[in-house]
Amino acid sequence: MADERPDRKRILYGRRRGKTLRKGQRHAIDDIFPTLQVPLEAETIDLNALFGGNFETTWLEIGFGAGEHLAWQADHHPDVGIIGCEPFINGVAALILKLEEKGCNNVRIHNEAAELLMEKLPEASINKGFLLFADPWPKSSHHKRRFVSEKNIAALARVLEDNAELRIGTDHTNYGAWILWHMLQSEDFVWIAESPKDWRIRGDDWPQTRYEAKALREGRQSVYYRFIRRPR
Repeated sequence: MADERPDRKRILYGRRRGKTLRKGQRHAIDDIFPTLQVPLEAETIDLNALFGGNFETTWLEIGFGAGEHLAWQADHHPDVGIIGCEPFINGVAALILKLEEKGCNNVRIHNEAAELLMEKLPEASINKGFLLFADPWPKSSHHKRRFVSEKNIAALARVLEDNAELRIGTDHTNYGAWILWHMLQSEDFVWIAESPKDWRIRGDDWPQTRYEAKALREGRQSVYYRFIRRPR
């Protein structure tokens, strides 16, 4: 998440780089990533040009980690253009290698704060959004760093089309409560849950990420929220 104060340059919280990239990962970053990177020079991103006019539907995943979920969605929905946001360069390399293995050409990548991307997206241009297992920033002094905030919810509401689905998952109990409270304060979203199973079970079209797998091994139950963008 970026610093929101207008009087200073945006910064990213958390790591940008982990272990030294291996040869294959370095190839992914040096040779393939430039062809997939989302350009932000224009006032508004031309999604048709971004994907070469090949897709009428665009999805957005914020914080794709190592790319397990995004690569699965790209492979199972080859007719959808997907934009993935992830500042962690090792995660970007991991995703690119997965896409290369699957032969997917329907993904573009933004390697900076998601807020910078959302500012450039056209209004009502995203058909589905994902925010899965973002850093919960558990310390009270760090809660301002959490991605789910009034400002970012409003930004998501702007770029999501009417009746678009927004999926948010977390294994952190406090952050799960924080997410639900903030989302329910928004007049732009409806929580589509009629019983506990609606937020305790992922569903077949919501594949597991390595963060969720780790949480399950450590005995933490995840929650899977689904929200719908109210018609304007």
